[in-house]
Amino acid sequence: VDRELQALSSGQLHRFAAWPNDAVPVVAAGAYTVWEGDKLVYAGMAGRSLTAGSIMDHRNDPTRVTGLRSRLASHASGRRSGDQFCVYVADRLLLLRLDQGTIQAIAEGTASLDSLVREYIHDRLTYRFIETADGDEARALEDRVRRGELATGPPILNPRSPRGEAAPP
Repeated sequence: VDRELQALSSGQLHRFAAWPNDAVPVVAAGAYTVWEGDKLVYAGMAGRSLTAGSIMDHRNDPTRVTGLRSRLASHASGRRSGDQFCVYVADRLLLLRLDQGTIQAIAEGTASLDSLVREYIHDRLTYRFIETADGDEARALEDRVRRGELATGPPILNPRSPRGEAAPP
């Protein structure tokens, strides 16, 4: 297994509960894996449009946060709007754990599903990440993980078939 896949499968593990994480660069393209215990839950990438040059340009702007840090922050927030990972967590990991009273409270607006998603992510999920030279490299690395090139096989929430299209959930 090459260095990048090794980092995503057995590199340093970070807890979403400890977000924000200063180890995640403010501006960076990269790939990441999300884990629940030793189960690979999700593989993702960030910085799709970033090139090596634009990364350097953005790093000179202290107000700019883009790529890995903004993507992982979005996941850590638990907000489903605009975040497919949080939607998957709600639909595939959390929903069956909710009791009827909690479902009723969400329907009545006295409980927040997003808050429960955030709690689930913070209590149960961890992540590994690797910085890449640009968005293209990040995308290729994410695809390899989604196709099952790690010893754990493909991720539970977003596997890819060998031909490249998303596999059925």
